[in-house]
Amino acid sequence: MRIEETAVPDAYRITPRLLPDERGSFHESYRYDVLAAETGHSFLPRQVNYSVSSRNTVRGLHGVSIPPGQAKLVSCVRGVVLDVVVDVRVGSPTFGRHDCTVLDARSGRGVYVAEGLAHGFVALTDDTCISYLCSTEYVPGTQLDLRAFDPDLGLPWSKWLTGDPLLSEKDAHAITVAEATERGMLPSYEQCLEFYAAAVRTPA
Repeated sequence: MRIEETAVPDAYRITPRLLPDERGSFHESYRYDVLAAETGHSFLPRQVNYSVSSRNTVRGLHGVSIPPGQAKLVSCVRGVVLDVVVDVRVGSPTFGRHDCTVLDARSGRGVYVAEGLAHGFVALTDDTCISYLCSTEYVPGTQLDLRAFDPDLGLPWSKWLTGDPLLSEKDAHAITVAEATERGMLPSYEQCLEFYAAAVRTPA
C-alpha cells in the first residue's frame, strides 16, 4: 500500500495495491506495522462502525475530545464519498486547513485521521456505506460536533452536491469552529502531539 500525508498533518491517504485476477481482486486495507512505520502513529482498532447514506448526505464534522481521543481509518465499502479532514487543533500551524479525498469501493482507498482532527464526508451515490476502524470505544459525552457549512472553513461541499444537503438534526445545529474555540472545546496542538507520542511509547 502507498501511504502519503495529506495537506492536514497527521492525516494520511492510504492507497492499496490491488491484486486482480479472473475472480475479481484482493487488497490489504490496513496493516498495523506498515501504518506505524510510515506515519509514526500507533493505531490499534477497538471498535468498527458502519454508516449507510443516501446521495447528498453530509455527515460531520465530527471528532472526539482528548482524552479519550479517537483515531479513525475511514474507507468506503460501497458507493462513493468525498471525504474531508479538518485541522481543528488550536495552535497548529495548519489550523483550519482541510484536505479532501474521493473514497470509493473499487479503489479501496482509505484515510487515516489522527486524534484531535475533525472528519466528515458527503455521499455521492445512494446506498453508500462507510467503514470506520476506531482506536477507542464510544464514550457518551466526548463527541465534538462542528458545523460542516462553517463559512470560516470554506469546505467545498457545494461543488459535489447535486441537491439539497441531508443532515441530521445534531449536525444541522452544530457549532462553528470559532464558537468551539471560544468555549475551550478544541484540543491544543501540543496536547495532541503529547497524546500521539504517549500512544507510541505504550501501544494498547
